[in-house]
Amino acid sequence: MKIGLIAHAGKEGAGPLVRSIVDELRRRGASFLLEKHTAVLIGEESSLDEATLAQRCDLLLIMGGDGSILRALHRSAGHIRPIFGINIGSLGFLTCMGSDDHIHAVDSLLEGRYFLSPRSLLDVEISGPDGIRPLDRALNEVTISRGERSQLVNLHASVGGFPLTEYHADGLIVATPTGSTAYSLAAGGPILMPDSGALVITPVCPHVLSNRSLVISDKSEVVIRAAGNQEVFVTIDGRAPHGLKPSQQVVMRLSSQKLPLAMMEGTTFPDILRQKLKWTGSNI
Repeated sequence: MKIGLIAHAGKEGAGPLVRSIVDELRRRGASFLLEKHTAVLIGEESSLDEATLAQRCDLLLIMGGDGSILRALHRSAGHIRPIFGINIGSLGFLTCMGSDDHIHAVDSLLEGRYFLSPRSLLDVEISGPDGIRPLDRALNEVTISRGERSQLVNLHASVGGFPLTEYHADGLIVATPTGSTAYSLAAGGPILMPDSGALVITPVCPHVLSNRSLVISDKSEVVIRAAGNQEVFVTIDGRAPHGLKPSQQVVMRLSSQKLPLAMMEGTTFPDILRQKLKWTGSNI
């Protein structure tokens, strides 16, 4: 197995962590490659970007937070590989374990003492009179919003080919189960179990009090368009926005591919929720 190493260079402590992991991998005779910015952290050289690394490696070891995993996924140019995340920071639902346990992480990785949790992805496209423009796949969510304008927007939503409603709000979030603990949760949406087979549509600051989060089957195609002459913006996993013209619509459907996310043996999603959200009942 060849391992690709990617670290968030801006995180405090990233350099020493990479050095310790690289030293341990070399001591164990493991095969690995360094992403170019990660190599710089420890005074080494590499010309490999995330896409090349994903193409040439069997698994990606990501050191950072949830955002680091999202960036690695979006920069992988469609080469989806299992991701083993080591968290540098305080809150992270996607990472496998903390940086203090990095030697244990290397042991678990090399000895295969982990399992892969398949995470749903959304295929996203903008369609209109000029044709269809595919966008990146979404791991967390697709957000349709007003951008920097101060006024609310009117968004028509259809689910499974049938009209749902018109939202008068700051925006609308369509989240996967993985994304239900991200922006959608902050906007008041529910938490979905990773294997729930569902999506959640959450309005952002809706003007109509009856507009609440809606849980739907992940087999349903979701189509959103702006009413009237408004231009809105489509953002995938918090990345750079795409303009959505009044004549266009954004279409979201479950991807045939999934992201294999590494989890430690014996870990359950309720365990992660209790730890990350500091819920009580950890001894139950």
